Amino acid sequence: MTKKKDDKQAHVSVVNQNSLQFLEAYINNPSPTGFEYPGQKLWLDYLKPYIDESFIDNYGTAVGVINPTAEFKVVIEAHADEISWFVNYITPEGLIYVIRNGGSDHQIAPSKRVNIHTENGLVKAVFGWPAIHTRNGEKEEAPALKNIFLDCGCTTKEEVENLGIHVGCVITYEDEFMILNDRYYVGRALDNRAGGFIIAEVARLLKENKKELPFGLYIVNSVQEEIGLRGAEMIAHRIKPNVAIITDVTHDTSTPMINKITQGDLACGKGPVVSYAPAVQTNLNKLLIETAKENNIPFQRQASSRSTGTDTDAFAYSNGGVPSALISLPLRYMHTTVEMIHKEDVDNVISLIYHSLLNIEKDHDFTYFK
Repeated sequence: MTKKKDDKQAHVSVVNQNSLQFLEAYINNPSPTGFEYPGQKLWLDYLKPYIDESFIDNYGTAVGVINPTAEFKVVIEAHADEISWFVNYITPEGLIYVIRNGGSDHQIAPSKRVNIHTENGLVKAVFGWPAIHTRNGEKEEAPALKNIFLDCGCTTKEEVENLGIHVGCVITYEDEFMILNDRYYVGRALDNRAGGFIIAEVARLLKENKKELPFGLYIVNSVQEEIGLRGAEMIAHRIKPNVAIITDVTHDTSTPMINKITQGDLACGKGPVVSYAPAVQTNLNKLLIETAKENNIPFQRQASSRSTGTDTDAFAYSNGGVPSALISLPLRYMHTTVEMIHKEDVDNVISLIYHSLLNIEKDHDFTYFK
């Protein structure tokens, strides 16, 4: 009797120990929207051995280039910024009220520890919340932007200001990277510094495997995605690419309280997600799917309605229309401090982008008919 083959291929790790150390440092480093530059320097320092040159635009988008003199240009892109808060009002009693910088979730704020970024360095603070004992017998008031506040241990406004805190100081959570059950990477800002890590690893593989590309490759780490794809808009007009492959995160819908009818059926550990949306160029998307099948890379599918909500839209609708596609990384608990991604998904997104680049030809024509 013939032994039945196991359909599931053995997973091959792509991330090595050195790159994992970079990922941890990169995730732990704050990069709030509008203040991404320390993380961008960290990213470029890691990327530089694998590229020919680099540049940074006026707002901090960082770009590494392979074959900078080539006329045909391909972009692989992720965004660098993380959600955060701004100091908005300091009370006479020394408490601090905040406004969002990006899509920060007010419901997770109470009891979280934060860092307030000042010109004098970091100042520690906590989001306070009334004790459960004081709320008994009354209708519970949910956390909201109007009632969450920071306590940095001061009792007057003047004392707060003497620490270097002023309206406009940016605030980030202090939670750091960890590995859960040797299966998941966990931390804040995996949306989308995981993507920045992924595209840097693609550059590493190209260099280590001595692959010569017939086009210019622009590895782009954009700023200000969380407030409207602004960094991608700016850099798309500067580079004027012929093709763009974007990577970002999407929701793992297998956890409680998420409706698969409206959000789709996606899960960590089941592979990269290819998207269907008006901004996604169909022939480029087919190239990604065929590449996944050729290389036994598991993948999932997601449909968007009017837009992807990612930098894909900014690249697609720039420069008269740029063939663009989106490869997403399934992620649990988006915009919290315990965002979670599967280690194998990270490897597989890296592999899918890497092999897709090898399938793009010089002057590749993605038009629908000639």
